[in-house]
Amino acid sequence: MTLDLDRSGGGAPVDEQHDSDQRVDLAVSTVIFALRPHPVTGEPTVWLPLVRRIRQPFEGRWALPGGPLQPHEDLASSARNTLERTTGLAPNHLEQLYAFGRVDRSPDRVVSIVYWALVRAEEDAQVLPVPNVEWFVADEVSGLAFDHDDIVEYALTRLRAKITYSPIAYGFLPEEFTLAQLREVYEAVLGRQLDPANFRRQMIGRLEATGRCLEGRSHRPPALYRHDPTPSRTTLTFEETR
Repeated sequence: MTLDLDRSGGGAPVDEQHDSDQRVDLAVSTVIFALRPHPVTGEPTVWLPLVRRIRQPFEGRWALPGGPLQPHEDLASSARNTLERTTGLAPNHLEQLYAFGRVDRSPDRVVSIVYWALVRAEEDAQVLPVPNVEWFVADEVSGLAFDHDDIVEYALTRLRAKITYSPIAYGFLPEEFTLAQLREVYEAVLGRQLDPANFRRQMIGRLEATGRCLEGRSHRPPALYRHDPTPSRTTLTFEETR
């Protein structure tokens, strides 16, 4: 199976047209984030898969996975299908990110509805190799097709903002986790080392203790927690390690 975006990243004409000589197409793209070791530092960092285009425009360039919205698909179904084709996965966390419709973003007039998905570690271990798809460190990609550089930058900015006031971090974690595993997610997303004591003070009231500990540890195994779904209005402010 070979993946590729079509010539414009979209292909379904909308009903209303502003110009008889030009149609407006609708496409759906998906930003898929997973945490993997950085190839140089070994520290957990944010990665994403990209698709190499095999036709013009931008032949040979990397792009976000996606394509035209098909008549039988709703937006979320299109994003889920892209996820399955790109990774073989069906991650739990999938949400709409933003709509990108700059007039000059494609040789043809295309509006892209962008979704983002978060992949858990146990899911990432099941990612299938797909021809024409490679994973990259998200902060290091550049020169992508269309306006996909802007989309990746926007997605990273939203992720780093949202992790301070929402439960989005748990989209990278299993149902039960240790405080160290949770802190690792925050550090990977924010790109800096956090003070463990300060992190614990802020997070402990947002978690439910399971009463269990991580197995396989010989000395003082760490406690396991799960996310407390009780909403919190407090924005987290993290101190870096000194």
